[in-house]
Amino acid sequence: MSDLTKLADTVFRGDFGNAGQITKELIDSGVEPLTIINQGLIAGMDIVAPKFKAGEMFVPEVMMAARAMAVGMEVVKPLIQDADIPSKGTVLIGTVAGDLHDIGKNLVIMILESGGFKVVDLGVDVSVEKFVAAAKQYNPQVIGMSALLTTTMTAMKDTIDALTEAGLRKNLKVIVGGAPLSQEFAGQIGADGYAADAMAAKELCEKLAV
Repeated sequence: MSDLTKLADTVFRGDFGNAGQITKELIDSGVEPLTIINQGLIAGMDIVAPKFKAGEMFVPEVMMAARAMAVGMEVVKPLIQDADIPSKGTVLIGTVAGDLHDIGKNLVIMILESGGFKVVDLGVDVSVEKFVAAAKQYNPQVIGMSALLTTTMTAMKDTIDALTEAGLRKNLKVIVGGAPLSQEFAGQIGADGYAADAMAAKELCEKLAV
């Protein structure tokens, strides 16, 4: 097994204790930083994605794998410029006003980042005004909104309406997710897509952020 394959396997197994160590050894042996990222760290997450989708891995394991990848990235990042890492686009993400749930949102962020997206996390209980201001500031390709409470779902439509009124919807896609939501609800409020889980969110962003 090559050291890059070993690193990918370490990420896949969520062994964040060894992920940093193997990354450091690869750097010391002269492997290019981008090769370490693409053929080691991201390659490990690429094993995770289909297994999660097939129900062979679960949220805690995915979060461990994402953490292992993040540990490796911290080691290798000082050696590269952000511009050197090809980005699939910027995604702005937050849990809507009145809702403090963030586990699902945080998992989506990890999966998007491991898939090559730049993610701006607005946190929880994000007001309509904050979404609009951040859309102007960061110029994202996609905004992702999360809600876990039926009582906060209406804030999604309010936000989409406000983005439209601000003239920001022309080149901006909006996706929504969360336990009480559905594809039908997404259509009703004018969203561009609905994701049932983190992997679906990543696939949706890859389709929309073009």
